[in-house]
Formats: sequence, C-alpha cells, structure tokens
Amino acid sequence: MRYKINLLSKKKISIIDKALHFSLNYLRYIIVITQLIIIFVFFYRFQLDQQIIDLKEATVQKKEIIQAVLPLLVEAEKIEKKQDAAKKVLSDQEKTISMFKYFLSIFPQGLILKEMNLDNDKIKISGSAIQVEHLQAFINLAKKENKFKQIDLISLKKDETGYNFELLFSQFL
Repeated sequence: MRYKINLLSKKKISIIDKALHFSLNYLRYIIVITQLIIIFVFFYRFQLDQQIIDLKEATVQKKEIIQAVLPLLVEAEKIEKKQDAAKKVLSDQEKTISMFKYFLSIFPQGLILKEMNLDNDKIKISGSAIQVEHLQAFINLAKKENKFKQIDLISLKKDETGYNFELLFSQFL
C-alpha cells in the first residue's frame, strides 16, 4: 500500500490571483470566440448588402420591362375588345340569318310579302292574302313550332284584292 503525503501547506490564493489565472487561461478563448462571431457577422452583412443590391437591380429591370410591355398590353386589350365586339356582331348575324331562314321555310305560298323588317330578334312583315285562312294557317304553324316567343297580328284590313295584314314576330328562340 502506498500513501501520498503532502507536507507542504496549502497556499491561500487571493482573488486577484484567481482573476489573473482565469483571465490568462480562459479569457483568450472568449476573445477568440467573440472575434470569430464578429467576423461571421461582418461577412453576413456583406452577403445581405449584396442581396439588397441584387434585389434593387432586379426591381429596376422589372420596372423597365413593365414600361416596355405596357403599350403592348394596352394594344392587346384594345384588340381583345375589338374581337369581342366582332364575335358579338357575328353571333347576332348568325342568329338573324337562322331566324330569316326559319321564317322563309315556314312562309306559305298563299301569302304575298310586301315589306319585311328584320331586327335583332324581331321580324315585322306586311303583306296581303287572298284568303284569310292562309294567314290563319301561317300564324298557327308559327305558334305551333314555338320558335318565336310572341307572334302579334298588328293589323288586318280587307280590300278589293284580298286581306292586307301586318305581323310582328318577336323574341326568336
């Protein structure tokens, strides 16, 4: 068995000596770590500054692109409005043509057409009939096929050649 015996008395270490020992041993690590943190923050600041500069340049480029493209967008909107107007006119014409073709397909031979006015969804006709039965059959056929929502006999007059009439077909379906 071995024993270790220390015959020297323990020295009392003063606070100044403790602080000096701490500062010499550990404070240098704290300073190095602090300096590393400062260097990292410094480089991060450079990176952020570069990002800010890049974003400013990107916004300037996008503003220039918008200024260059804006007249084209305005012109495209004008063209689109013209196309919409042309489509509306074409659809109205198609509806009028189909209404006219339908009207001609059901118009009987016993009636004489004197005048015909076409609107968007209306046909106003004036004519004459030798026999009133032909006119009545024409009106009944038009009502039966139900292509016009409303069919009105505006006037009917008898003269020496037959019957003069005015009809209004409205709201073509």
